[in-house]
Amino acid sequence: MAKIKVLIVDDSAVTRQIVKDILDNDPGIEVVGIASDPVFAEPKIEKLKPDVITLDIEMPRMNGITFLDKLMKTNPIPVVMLSAHTDHHAVETIKSLELGAVDFITKPKINIAQGIESLREEIITKIKAAAKANIRKKPNRLVVLPKHSVDEVIKPDRVTGPKPNDNVIVLGASTGGTVAISDLLQLMPVDSPGIVIVQHMPEKFTKAYADRINDLVDLTVKEAEDGDRVGRGLVLIAPGGKHMLLQRDGKGFYVQIKDGPPVNRHKPSVDVLFRSAANSAGKKAIGVILTGMGSDGARGMLELKEAGAFNIAQSKESCVVFGMPKAAIEMGAVDKTVPIELMPSLIIAQVA
Repeated sequence: MAKIKVLIVDDSAVTRQIVKDILDNDPGIEVVGIASDPVFAEPKIEKLKPDVITLDIEMPRMNGITFLDKLMKTNPIPVVMLSAHTDHHAVETIKSLELGAVDFITKPKINIAQGIESLREEIITKIKAAAKANIRKKPNRLVVLPKHSVDEVIKPDRVTGPKPNDNVIVLGASTGGTVAISDLLQLMPVDSPGIVIVQHMPEKFTKAYADRINDLVDLTVKEAEDGDRVGRGLVLIAPGGKHMLLQRDGKGFYVQIKDGPPVNRHKPSVDVLFRSAANSAGKKAIGVILTGMGSDGARGMLELKEAGAFNIAQSKESCVVFGMPKAAIEMGAVDKTVPIELMPSLIIAQVA
């Protein structure tokens, strides 16, 4: 098989060299070029035709976000972002995923050389996943007069109270999931059952992501805290670096945030959430698994099904990476496989 051709775009010579050494040591990957900023990168993309680009955010002359936006509208190529572990870069990284980046890797705060070397397996895995990703060209946005609706005068009430015998939606996603989750939540009714989400993402980034989604949808979205109650119209996103479990008491469902070892190499893990939901919610749960590489969530989704839950997987053609849904389907854990736009009506039919 042909090697995956990678172009590294980063203003740090140290980072460029370490990432190059890591990728060159994998027999399935070839670094075909390096560039210190997007201006130098543009002609190299035309000449070298890379399969994947690694892209820094902060660079001279043109930052990574501006370049990514331009690239996805004209010549979409799978991109893996390199992001510093700061609040500012978390916000920028979320924006890059909205613009079409496949995934991101967080650079260490200190001791860059040793820190990046410790990410060897993650870097190689994400490059290989990106090379197979389903990338779509981002359309140029036309400037049109807005069509105003009553929502701009009277916003729909956000409902966050529990109701007796409520269902609960438990959802897991990874690569490509940030956009898929956003698309799904924008289609969900404001009084939908409580939604509890694990999206593979490190700490700081989940808070920025939850805040961003909260601005886009009529539901209330927040990064989950230990003991948060699950209620209608409320979306709880697991904090990066912690596991999230669904628990139940006499008042209804709530989430437990706890530490522990990574499961399937992830923390938070979808399997942890799904198994806890199988134990606490059973047939009151609706399991949803979206785009992502790997198999995290498949076994937990099977446990959900065995406990009486109704399970939905995202269809292959609508996934960025059809890894997690495929694993769940192959395990016999899925009741329906549909694109994002068909999920809300399917979910609502289960709780009607």
